[in-house]
Amino acid sequence: MQHHASHPASSLGVRFLTPALWIISATLSVCAFPAIAQPRDEHASPSPADIDRISDEDGGTRVSRTRIFLGPALGPAYPGADRMAWRPHFDFSRAREGEYLPFEAADESPGFNVYEKKGRALGLAAHLVGPRKAKDVDHLLPGVKRSLELGFSGQSWLTSDIRLRAEVRKAISGHKGWVGNISADYVAQQGDDWLFSIGPRLMAGDARFHRAYYGIADEDAAATDFSAYRPKGGLHSLGLAASYGQQLNRHWGITAYAAYERLIGDAAASPVTRHFGSRHQPSAGIALSYIFYHKR
Repeated sequence: MQHHASHPASSLGVRFLTPALWIISATLSVCAFPAIAQPRDEHASPSPADIDRISDEDGGTRVSRTRIFLGPALGPAYPGADRMAWRPHFDFSRAREGEYLPFEAADESPGFNVYEKKGRALGLAAHLVGPRKAKDVDHLLPGVKRSLELGFSGQSWLTSDIRLRAEVRKAISGHKGWVGNISADYVAQQGDDWLFSIGPRLMAGDARFHRAYYGIADEDAAATDFSAYRPKGGLHSLGLAASYGQQLNRHWGITAYAAYERLIGDAAASPVTRHFGSRHQPSAGIALSYIFYHKR
């Protein structure tokens, strides 16, 4: 029989990073609190559902704008991991004449809308999940290749400040399963000048997804001292995410986010999580942004 080994260094890193991310979240909240606390002025602080006209400083010409931001992000290397990995934090958004730049949560999948009307939108979404390497499980269990998930998204502004969003995606590589998540965000903003958001997260996956990362097949159990474990589909994690963005001048801005998810259900109860991973799944990122102005 082979025996598993613990990962004290990785676990220590997660235990250290988790409270650090809560501090980042608290800092984001404190930075945005003065703006959130003041009474809402529909003309001075419109929402994506209550837009006003934007003009270029040079002559008052109505303009459209494109914003691109890029920076580093740190999060779990794969679902359930206690090993953290760096990845790019990149996105772009576009606002037509008369609209403010739209809110996009830092943890939502890249994609684009194919239908938008009256605060509701339907679109396509893509998400890339890092691989679980054999060394992450001490070569006792199979690895999981990098997963490319493709699917659909839908969102609706329930009020001028609250957005509800859902995604459903199918992995065409790696775990090959179905996953879905639901998020709700409270959004406070002052036009394009600053934006603060915070809200809960819920993620679910089918049995194929759970078995890939948290299951132990009979043949693998026979070669180790683990018992076979066959998780079912269902809820995967609950979490919270917060972000704050601030324009530094007409073109340049900065944005930061922090998020925390806790595994639940079969994912949390798995021997794979207990011995090789962590129930705590923190992440954070920061990026610089640049706005391009397009005159008519």
